Amino acid sequence: MTLPVLGILTLYLNDRKHLEEKPVYQKMISEGKKIGLDVFVFTPADVDHNKKKIYALEYDPTESIWTRKWRSFPNMIYDRCRIQKSSRFKQLLQFRSRYRHLLFLNRPLRNKWTIHEVMSHKSEFRPFLPETRFYSSLSDVYAMLKNHTVIYVKPINGTGGRGILRIEKLKAPSQYVIQGRNQKREIITPRKLHASRLGSVLNSWKLNDSYIVQEGISIELPDGRVHDYRMLVQKNKEGIWQFTGMAGRIGAPRSVTSNLHGGGKAVPADTLLEKWITDPTKRKQVSLKAEKFGLETAAYLEKTYGALCELALDLAINKYGDIYLLEVNPKPAREVFSQSGEAETYRDAIVRPMEYALWLYQQQ
Repeated sequence: MTLPVLGILTLYLNDRKHLEEKPVYQKMISEGKKIGLDVFVFTPADVDHNKKKIYALEYDPTESIWTRKWRSFPNMIYDRCRIQKSSRFKQLLQFRSRYRHLLFLNRPLRNKWTIHEVMSHKSEFRPFLPETRFYSSLSDVYAMLKNHTVIYVKPINGTGGRGILRIEKLKAPSQYVIQGRNQKREIITPRKLHASRLGSVLNSWKLNDSYIVQEGISIELPDGRVHDYRMLVQKNKEGIWQFTGMAGRIGAPRSVTSNLHGGGKAVPADTLLEKWITDPTKRKQVSLKAEKFGLETAAYLEKTYGALCELALDLAINKYGDIYLLEVNPKPAREVFSQSGEAETYRDAIVRPMEYALWLYQQQ
């Protein structure tokens, strides 16, 4: 009996054909095999359009080895490609355009600004959205600083904390502190400066129409580190959106972001929430509210943009239990759950896309 085939579409990190999430793909292939799914990995560079074949990467869980084999196109495609500035990403765009008629588990979302605008259209989502402006000139930064003590300047397509600036207005007149991460994720040492110099510093950052300016939410712990929460919602084996889990992330010292790749650490969400909200009943209410918001967001964005199979939401939760959406990620890593010691949640995060793919195949 021929098994249904799932192709995991990804991008090479470099010209040496290294894959970023190889250990995760190994687990997905192993779990897929257990439920009767044939899974391989490929990139747009592995596709021979003339032969209509793919020079696929296959993994043998028994021998723990990767091999190459020419394969026909899969029944379904699980797109794991993240934005990057490279010729490889251009190949991806061409692949998506040429083969858009194929069955994808998920489709790309838009940038941070577009997602914010789309979410703003629904009144019940607005309380969860920090005030956000599209950056067109320095006047947008100054306007936001009139209303907020802390603001963030973010690339609309940035990932992993790259290129983010944090600007804080001090109590001393016309004094600011600016810090952040550059495009290599390196921490920028905080600088105190006068308002008269703020513009020149921001201009040196070469801000353009690919940035947003966003209200800063108070998420500093007593030791000064920032923190947030990574929530994962996924389609299950019945094709229904389900809450998989939520973990806390604590940023590295002097970091303005909590990303794990930037030196952050993961902890169970409730452990982190206890630092803010001591009443267990209130804490439970906040968790359930966040979960409901995550599921409603996934359903709404899928209705707006087309097929999705999973979605990560980065959330800030203040001391009053108010929840704010910092970012939406349609290609989420799931290592936050393994690093926070939540082995069962981590396994669910690996298995559910495989189970959903099998369900989707059976519906055809």
